[in-house]
Amino acid sequence: MKNLLLSFALFSVLISCKFYETEPIQVEKPHKDSTIVDIDKDENGCLASAGYTWSKLNQECVKAFTGMQLNPVDNASTEDETLCTYVLFNENADKAEIFLPDDKSFIVTKNGQSKSWIYNDYQLIAHNGYELKKAGVLVFSGDGEIGNKVSGSDNPDGQE
Repeated sequence: MKNLLLSFALFSVLISCKFYETEPIQVEKPHKDSTIVDIDKDENGCLASAGYTWSKLNQECVKAFTGMQLNPVDNASTEDETLCTYVLFNENADKAEIFLPDDKSFIVTKNGQSKSWIYNDYQLIAHNGYELKKAGVLVFSGDGEIGNKVSGSDNPDGQE
């Protein structure tokens, strides 16, 4: 009887344990689109955290703030780059892309032989640097030099 009871216990243990190999656990790899770098890209593939934005004029990712900086007329001494407008010209300088502070951009086209570029009610004028007018009202102006400016300094980086 002992042997029968021992055999039954051993048989029960063998049946309750899984001695066959189970399938390995599948670890889901993150999709390429879910990486941190890809999450930070805009719909055109520009890396926003690195300062890139899509240029309609150049058809590539650019750093708009490397263009010509125009400061708001109502706050001309501002050092807040987020309030400024930036201008990037094409190679022929017959077109320019205007990057407004609200992240919108548009392309202005040179008006014949004059020193102005026009788009709807916007007009970019080359006059003692550059001025951007909207509906005839001056809204942004700058010295016409490329790159960021710090007020009170001739050096674009603000260093002596």
